[in-house]
Amino acid sequence: MLDTQRLRVFRSVVASGTVAAAADNLGYTPSAVSQHITALARETGLPLFERVGRGLRPTAAGLALAEQADAVLAQLGEAETVIADLRAGRTGSVSIGYFASAGSAWLPHVVSRLTAEFPHVRLDLSLLEWIPDDPAARPDVQVAVARQGWSPRAGFSAHHLLDDPYVAVVPRTHPLAGTPEVELADLVGEQWVDNDAARGACRAVLLEACTAAGFSPTFHVEAADYPTAIAFVAAGIGITVLPELGARGLPPELRTVRVVRPTPVRTIMAVVRDAAAHTPPVIAALETLEGVSATCV
Repeated sequence: MLDTQRLRVFRSVVASGTVAAAADNLGYTPSAVSQHITALARETGLPLFERVGRGLRPTAAGLALAEQADAVLAQLGEAETVIADLRAGRTGSVSIGYFASAGSAWLPHVVSRLTAEFPHVRLDLSLLEWIPDDPAARPDVQVAVARQGWSPRAGFSAHHLLDDPYVAVVPRTHPLAGTPEVELADLVGEQWVDNDAARGACRAVLLEACTAAGFSPTFHVEAADYPTAIAFVAAGIGITVLPELGARGLPPELRTVRVVRPTPVRTIMAVVRDAAAHTPPVIAALETLEGVSATCV
């Protein structure tokens, strides 16, 4: 039977590179760390480290054990969280998934209400850029972009929150900055800055609209998030096209222009697990999402 505390110490030495550094990080003496490592090597019957100068390098067996230790310690951490929740009287939890721009705009309102009304319920928040294929991996509530033709699987329901049109973000000195709208095809000659993950549903919406307009955009620079893409536009690198919700709070040197003919539009849904839909925290979360999304229309 492996001692979990020795596994923790062992993992710290692997990460730190020396016994002395691990001792500093753990608040132990170097002698105590060495004793734990020696005992673990004796328990396993394996050479776990080899000396390299003044440091230690894990052997192949040590690396394999470190990988297993990560999984064991992660599960132990989850168990400790459950125990802490039970001791504190938190007998339930609600999991909420969200994508970045909805998270920054809407999740503070949701979390504020839930923590005020249900202080004994633990909130598990996760950043999810798409809906997991495995239903077991889906949270109780997920704010998600639904691809065209998408429908929830059995055991889930979808609630429409917002149809979010796309806008072009340009420098205020750009010729388009003073115009109310621009046809998508008229942006073909611009230097485009990408702003989403390659597999992201929001990017797919934009690319489908460009295909309908008869072209495929060439991205001069590829960023994986809206803030970075917006910063690139502010630096004069190019323009970017993103959902209106993602263009909130732009710096003063930038402007937005409505994109038309066609207008890319992403549909934002709240996907709710049926088994949790009747619980008061999930009901409150959905009500809050519907309320804050309505103010964006």
